Amino acid sequence: MSEPDKRRSIRSFVRREGRITPAQQRALKDLWPRYGVETSDVPLDYAVIFGRRAPVILEIGFGNGDALVAEAAAHPEYNYIGVEVHRPGIGNLLRNLESLEISNVRVMLADAKEVLAAQIPEASLSGVHLFFPDPWPKKRHHKRRLVQPDFTVLVMRKLVPGGYIHFATDWKDYAEHMVSVLSRIPGLVEVSGLDEFKAMMASRGQTRYEQRGRKLGNQIWDLVFQRTI
Repeated sequence: MSEPDKRRSIRSFVRREGRITPAQQRALKDLWPRYGVETSDVPLDYAVIFGRRAPVILEIGFGNGDALVAEAAAHPEYNYIGVEVHRPGIGNLLRNLESLEISNVRVMLADAKEVLAAQIPEASLSGVHLFFPDPWPKKRHHKRRLVQPDFTVLVMRKLVPGGYIHFATDWKDYAEHMVSVLSRIPGLVEVSGLDEFKAMMASRGQTRYEQRGRKLGNQIWDLVFQRTI
């Protein structure tokens, strides 16, 4: 299991790994060969890593993986790639994939921006999910937010025409920032209000961060933009 390349001037995450349980550690050791995908400079061949051809959705920063597991179980017609930098969350996801016998998820321990740049083929993803990323609320830290113009253009290039980007956050300022960034990218249009995407937003699984935010009474913003060209 390779570690992410550390050559970046500004990262959107901090490695707050915390304690990894023995069960999570065992899952990383024993289940990685089944579900894990190594980082490299070679574009992924989805048919090879999944053993079938199906639309692919990339989830960035899946946390403990509960929402990703729920999504993959509800939609076996899709293949899912989950990218995360925290090993305990990956271990938790691997355990759940095995126990629930979910076969349409593959996992990467990596910086998602580097994966997008080096390993995701152009115009190959049906969707990209980014749920409750670190909002970096202090103004001096806004440059560390993942959703920036360069990142958004990179994501759009990886989407098939008609593919979508689905963001969710409980920080109003970050939601406004996302809308400001995405609305300026030619070829992306907001479709959050369309029935098709409203149903998708309503049915997505809740992350642990979302559950915590809801308990605090925070409003949730779901935003979906679609590639039109």
